[in-house]
Amino acid sequence: MVDPATLEVLSLSLWVATTAVLFSLIPALAVAWFLARSRWRGKMLVDALVHLPLVMPPVVTGYLLLIALGRNSVLGAWLADTVGLVFAFHWTGAALAGAIMGFPLLVRPIRLSLEAIDQRVEHAAATLGAAPLWVALTVTLPLALPGVIAGLVLAFARALGEFGATITFASNIPGETRTLPIAIYTFIQVPGGESRAAWLILISVAVSLAALVVSELIARRVKRLQAAA
Repeated sequence: MVDPATLEVLSLSLWVATTAVLFSLIPALAVAWFLARSRWRGKMLVDALVHLPLVMPPVVTGYLLLIALGRNSVLGAWLADTVGLVFAFHWTGAALAGAIMGFPLLVRPIRLSLEAIDQRVEHAAATLGAAPLWVALTVTLPLALPGVIAGLVLAFARALGEFGATITFASNIPGETRTLPIAIYTFIQVPGGESRAAWLILISVAVSLAALVVSELIARRVKRLQAAA
């Protein structure tokens, strides 16, 4: 039977990862659209900045977040005092760290799906009088849906397994920022904690596999619906 402490870690991890993905989706769609359709020469710089978290040490990302959004920073103090939004050493900081680390994995599949769409289909819809936004919502986005689903799963898995940026920016606070990877690391450091760490590892593997299986089933269903249409 799963003990309450393990349930707390699991529920917090799922909440943090889900929040990170949901708040990343709209910006990721916008960035992927820009990278796929823009002809601006400087978009290579934007692409490099988007993928920077993949090649930069996660601890560096967490430290930069701490400098930018810590309570002693100008922006962090303003958000805390004006909006009441605190990131550093808070679960919202863990979600933000997971969102930033998973953002490139969300943007990339969406961009590839958009680039694979035959734009003549979109042009045909436009010639029939459909507004650009309506074309995007009813033609482009449904065709890119498999890439969106793949990106969501990859970003969710990355946010769920994020460690370096999270522990640097949000710390290791039980019930607040101690997600699955941080809890595993904590128990490994404690004598006799290997059994609890092993249990959390099994849970994390099971959750990740379930997410991948569900995403594959959804992607296949979407493809069948598209083929039938």
